[in-house]
Amino acid sequence: MKTDLIHALTDSFESYAQQADNSVEFWLARDVQHLLGYTEWRNFMAVISKAKTAREVSNHPISDHFVEVTKMVDFGSGSQSEVEFD
Repeated sequence: MKTDLIHALTDSFESYAQQADNSVEFWLARDVQHLLGYTEWRNFMAVISKAKTAREVSNHPISDHFVEVTKMVDFGSGSQSEVEFD
C-alpha cells in the first residue's frame, strides 16, 4: 500500500475520533463501519463479534475495548429512537 494512501486512510479514520470527559479517545462502530468497507450494519456486527471473541480468547477483558452505548437518532419523519452503538 502506498504511503500517501495509508496517511489518507489514517486521517479519515482519525477524523471520527471522539474524546470522553477523561480524555480517553474512542470511535463509535457505526461511525467507522463505512470507512472499513461495510455498508450493512449486520455484517459489521459479525466482525465486532469476532473481535470480542479474540479479546476473550486472549484473556483480555472485552470491556477494555468495547462498550455498548445507545444514541438518539433522528428519522426523516421527525421521530427519534435509541439506536445501539458499539
